[in-house]
Amino acid sequence: MTSDNSTTRQPRILVVDDDSDVLALLAKWLKDEKFDVVTVSSGKDALAQIGITRPDLVLTDLVMDEMDGMALLSEIHRQKPLLPVIMLSGQAKIPDAVKATHLGSSAFLTKPVEKDELIEQIRKHLHLSGDNSNGKIPFGEDIIYRSSVMAELIEQSRAVADSDITVFITGETGTGKEILAKAIHDASPRRDRPFIGVNCGAIPEQLLESELFGHEKGAFTGAMTQHDGLFKAADGGTLFLDEIGDMPLDLQVKLLRVLQDFQVRPVGSVRSVPINVRIISATHNNLEQAVKEGTFRADLYYRLKVVPLSIPALRERPEDIELLLDYYLERFSRKRGEPKKSFSPEALSHLISAPWPGNVRQLINVVDLCATMNKTDIIPLSMVQKALGEEEGDLRTLKDAKHSFERDYLISVLQLTKGQVASSARIAGRNRTEFYKLLNAHNIDPADFRKPPGN
Repeated sequence: MTSDNSTTRQPRILVVDDDSDVLALLAKWLKDEKFDVVTVSSGKDALAQIGITRPDLVLTDLVMDEMDGMALLSEIHRQKPLLPVIMLSGQAKIPDAVKATHLGSSAFLTKPVEKDELIEQIRKHLHLSGDNSNGKIPFGEDIIYRSSVMAELIEQSRAVADSDITVFITGETGTGKEILAKAIHDASPRRDRPFIGVNCGAIPEQLLESELFGHEKGAFTGAMTQHDGLFKAADGGTLFLDEIGDMPLDLQVKLLRVLQDFQVRPVGSVRSVPINVRIISATHNNLEQAVKEGTFRADLYYRLKVVPLSIPALRERPEDIELLLDYYLERFSRKRGEPKKSFSPEALSHLISAPWPGNVRQLINVVDLCATMNKTDIIPLSMVQKALGEEEGDLRTLKDAKHSFERDYLISVLQLTKGQVASSARIAGRNRTEFYKLLNAHNIDPADFRKPPGN
């Protein structure tokens, strides 16, 4: 076995099968291809090995004693949601394959499997194919960021896009959960099929079941025609269930049944209809707490939370705020056919330190309001305060006031010296190292002050 202490190692594959002959054959095939192979004969042993050997991919049988492949798959993705899992089965039916892919299986192959097909799938999901990077689909081009926390989120989202795995997005209101869900859909093999979103908290309880699952003509008062429902409308594509935490308990039971069987039964119908959709759900609520309180079913929660993605609040990524402000000011000017406006240094400092309870959605509204109401090219602090719903005379905390003053002072000094750090540090009475620390704390780049006006 290749040591983890080496600078490079071959991809490590954990093979799980309770048939010793099959296990030996699969191990030989993989070793012939120079993979590092670890073999176990049970799901329980597989879970133990994941923590010890840290495999890059798991290859498992579906039908095994004690813990079968589905149970193993669920537990793997509870612990390591981005770990690729390829499932093999000699007794598979189509519903097994569908269920496995939504639970996180990267591929589902039927025994007896051909060696070439297996190796091809393994290389594909380890991103070892020669032209993989050249055909990469752009991801999240409408998501504006420069922060490391957002870069990590985008990388995680890109990794799960090319599959049918069920995704669960959390984040405060206004952080862009639907935008992220759409980006995942657009980078998936379902990109040419519908992306349909529904806010589970915005539809009256008595109508939500019909809206999701459809209804037959005459199923209830007012059902004058047959209605297919959103699951059927999204067939072949992605259904985005926003604010899933607001779904009534009775309907949670029916949704769980759909996610288990991938069939829907319209209201008033005696037959179920097969559906082929990818589920992405989202909430701003704490569903773990809701499960404890009994307002959200634990089994549905774990069925939805196969791959959890958390979008940070805007105040947790302040380095993105200036970039977002500039982007939406540019978008506003293009839409109105007007010269682009900008925020004064004091206004910009205030916006960066604002709490942003409404997150990016609130930021867009503030930009549009300021750009519309302000008649000059420079938007002042007073206009920003009005857009944020503050009174001009409102007192900030001492910490916020100090932060704002310090940032404005640094900007003024850099403007005076045209971005020369040595000169600015002397004026400020600090050495260069201390001055650079101050600049980094306020996300100020001195190079921005060396550019000619208009650049």
